Amino acid sequence: RGAGGGGPMIPQHFELLKGLVNPNYALQAEQARNSRSKTITALLTQRRLPDEGWDDDAIQLFLEEIASFDTNNFMGNVGVGEREGRVVSRLVRQRHFGLTHGIGRSGDVMAEQPKAAGSSILVQLTRYLALDAIRIAGIKAAKACCVLPAATGLTMTLVFLALRQLRPAGRYVVWSRIDQKSCFKAIGAAGLEPVVVELRPVEGSDALGTDVAGIRKAIEQVSAEQVLCICTTTSTFAPRVPDSVDEVAMLAAELDVPHVINNAYGLQCSKCTHLIEQGCRRGRIDAFVQSTDKNFLVPVGGAIVAAPNAKLVDKVSSIYPGRASMSPLLDLFITLLSLGAAGWKRLLQERKENVVWFQEHLAKTCEKQGLRLLQCPANRISVAVDISPVARPLEAGGAGAVDHLTFLGSALFTRRVSGPRVVLCAPPTEPSMEASEAPEGSSGGGGEEAPAVKVKGKYRKVIDGVAFDSYGAHADTYACCYLTAACALGASREEMQAFLERFEHALQDYRSGAGRKEKDQQRPGAKSS
Repeated sequence: RGAGGGGPMIPQHFELLKGLVNPNYALQAEQARNSRSKTITALLTQRRLPDEGWDDDAIQLFLEEIASFDTNNFMGNVGVGEREGRVVSRLVRQRHFGLTHGIGRSGDVMAEQPKAAGSSILVQLTRYLALDAIRIAGIKAAKACCVLPAATGLTMTLVFLALRQLRPAGRYVVWSRIDQKSCFKAIGAAGLEPVVVELRPVEGSDALGTDVAGIRKAIEQVSAEQVLCICTTTSTFAPRVPDSVDEVAMLAAELDVPHVINNAYGLQCSKCTHLIEQGCRRGRIDAFVQSTDKNFLVPVGGAIVAAPNAKLVDKVSSIYPGRASMSPLLDLFITLLSLGAAGWKRLLQERKENVVWFQEHLAKTCEKQGLRLLQCPANRISVAVDISPVARPLEAGGAGAVDHLTFLGSALFTRRVSGPRVVLCAPPTEPSMEASEAPEGSSGGGGEEAPAVKVKGKYRKVIDGVAFDSYGAHADTYACCYLTAACALGASREEMQAFLERFEHALQDYRSGAGRKEKDQQRPGAKSS
């Protein structure tokens, strides 16, 4: 902050320029400036994504002008409060465009700040742009949203806490099982009790889907008055498929029970957005939560709470304690303005086309390798490959090869392939080994971490006091061991083609005994070569 001047050019300035340069040049410069001003006028009046994305220079100029509305950027401002937006590092200040006051006030994270008119404007504009992006993705029933500086799990906790104020008798969350920790931990973090409803096999496929009758039964067992909400999920790892959100929404309306959806990365998938749209129109959906990083390709740290009406969204905003970081919201604002409606639609369409390509080519690779692509047609993001046949020849020889299938995941990672998961599904007759959840990097008992914690899907996992058999598989038992991969927003065909090639190399290494040799050498008493 200094005593220097500077600022936007106004019409009077361009008149004065005519005395310094050829008047035609000054007029041309004014017209160029007016062209940029028209895009700002359209943004402020229409409050939706521009048809075409803005270029980086236009976005930067706009942000710098908006930032000048915050008191920490006023010329000659004297700040004598305990929080005046001071930043000692120039690099940090540049990274945030001088928007250092954050968002919200102590009473509401979406509220206006007297010291930060510019930041407050960005908060509201981002809400409008995010809501428009949600509608373009297919959820036209969405009428309100807020963007929070918290990832999906913590945002789900905030939604539960807000619901608890609106429904104080509610103590249970009826939860359709998904083996993903953060969404389950969100329930316990809100001080609530989960009622887990297991999935059921989907007839005519390899998929696991919603047990709607099971959800009804669970609600009736604890009584609807004591149920805070039903929690369903759209985006998920195969062979699980999106919950039957539309059917659950009708059940929620019938029983007068709130319904919250974990739509973490479902906004990019038309199947998921269609289910939510239908649920909003045919039944009851109180809120659906989506990640900003997975759906809009920004750094991790933000989530959007959206709903068919503003009641719960406003409540979530009002219970957020104190002000919050501007960073996740600013990242989203810049990205949406850069994409525009055309860019956002293009990303969605490219992913839709890529997943068809990926499934077709992965199926061919599987056939070539003697494997099988699991049939889960309702999951249009994640795919799963039955990898049990790879282990059977070695297992028949007494090598216990199923235990070594996790080598495929590590072999892919060493080949710079991130994302795939190997899930080992133990037969139901095998006894489960219990391993309570310990923090990452913690041994839980002073010694080395128990193998049961490291192997997905083979042993029992206890999370917040609730035991899950075959954790990672979304069910207590499953017919085969499998590897999952995803065709998510932003993935290119070049990446998918490289994955297919490296997957084949990893399979060749496994069949040569690489994984088995490595693990055998790690066993106590194993001979070293």
